[in-house]
Amino acid sequence: MKTYDEINNKIKSGKAIVLTADEIISYVEKKGLDRAVEEVDVVTTATFGPMCSSGCFLNFGHSIPKIRITEAWINDVNVYSGVAAVDVYLGTTQLRHNDPANMKYPGEFEYGGGRVVEDLIARDVPELIQNSDPRIKEKITHHRRSNFSWE
Repeated sequence: MKTYDEINNKIKSGKAIVLTADEIISYVEKKGLDRAVEEVDVVTTATFGPMCSSGCFLNFGHSIPKIRITEAWINDVNVYSGVAAVDVYLGTTQLRHNDPANMKYPGEFEYGGGRVVEDLIARDVPELIQNSDPRIKEKITHHRRSNFSWE
């Protein structure tokens, strides 16, 4: 049996054997369970795709006069605006408006919340459209033309 310290040291030294949940199945079939337990240090169950309940909270700051966002979309992806006045929750599995989704099997899922998060990480400034006050869109558009602050 390996300890956490032994596994962490192998990870730090770059010598750990790490397999995905899919890879471990064929590894065990090929080498047997006992040998797999002995050789494999980490089995990941994570995914690089968006998962249920994953998302992020975003705050767009107040305009003058202050506003309350009641409905909003970021890059045509609906976000939940019932959090606070200018805060929204972007779910990673939320699809873009009129995305074909599963209309044709196996589904296309062309763009959605996960891609918006990816765009944000890449520091692409999103387009915010909201239904409570047009001044906030002007504010975001203004930042798009200038240096957008990622504080």
